[in-house]
Amino acid sequence: MIKRRDLLIAVIVVLVIWQLAAWAVHRPILPSPLEVGRAFATEIRGELLDDFMVSLWRVLASTLLAILLAAPAGLILGQSQRMNNLFSPLIYLAYPIPKVVFVPVVLLFFGLGDTPKILIIFLILFFQILVLVRDQAAGLRPELIQSVRSLGAGRRALFRFVYLPASLPAILTALRQSVGTAVAVLYVAELFATQRGLGYYIYLNGSTLFNYPAMYAGIVAMSLLGLGLYFTVDWLEKWLCAWQRAA
Repeated sequence: MIKRRDLLIAVIVVLVIWQLAAWAVHRPILPSPLEVGRAFATEIRGELLDDFMVSLWRVLASTLLAILLAAPAGLILGQSQRMNNLFSPLIYLAYPIPKVVFVPVVLLFFGLGDTPKILIIFLILFFQILVLVRDQAAGLRPELIQSVRSLGAGRRALFRFVYLPASLPAILTALRQSVGTAVAVLYVAELFATQRGLGYYIYLNGSTLFNYPAMYAGIVAMSLLGLGLYFTVDWLEKWLCAWQRAA
């Protein structure tokens, strides 16, 4: 785990490099960290906060939906060789395709609103979670399952005490790997057919209003969104998978 001190040092280094680059470029397209900080403090009291909450809702909704659908599906495929053989070719074809290419198609079918944005992020997270949970469930030793069954455990007990603990690390690993990609795709999705969200906010201020400090404030907000989600996954892993660290 990264120490807070090391993280603080990294932030300071980034800010110093940013400031030096701003002095070297000396153009409005690259404002200093201080200018962006002022813009962030001003914008976060109004429109920027609203757009941040919209983007946060889209990411959280898609993440929850992906977990609810992909985790059980991964468990089924991991424990059923027949089902895995049936669906593996489809997963093999769909998994490596960049889901961002489906943005125009999803927009055409689902139109405006949150639904197409949530669906695109859901597709990314779904396959990540599905594959990792499937592989984790397939790696469970049969004798472990049989020993739990011999104690009188039914399907519900097996799920609670065997399958769920075994799949949690895979789910959290998938989320950690997908956070950056999901936020990047969210930015692309929010460029089309919407007037809400951080992606739209960044594009509007940078390409239409030419308000570069506000544009960078939006970039900072989107970075904080990604970092917040990443650190949340780390915290959940400490809390839900404490037995892993103990082992």
